[in-house]
Amino acid sequence: MGRGRAKAKQTKVARDLKYRPIDTDFASLERELRGAGTTGIDEVPDSYADLADEYADYDDDDGDERRSS
Repeated sequence: MGRGRAKAKQTKVARDLKYRPIDTDFASLERELRGAGTTGIDEVPDSYADLADEYADYDDDDGDERRSS
């Protein structure tokens, strides 16, 4: 009940998006996604570098230290 108007609007928007001719500027999209200062995958942003240094002591790669059998 009451869903007819909402569904009709969603259908209208979906059809508009499907059939509208859009010229996508892929070069602009690539520049936007890369950003101004691209960082490598292994680099940590400066805002997280301080946290990484602070919590480096808690890093447990193998997991054997916490478990006692």
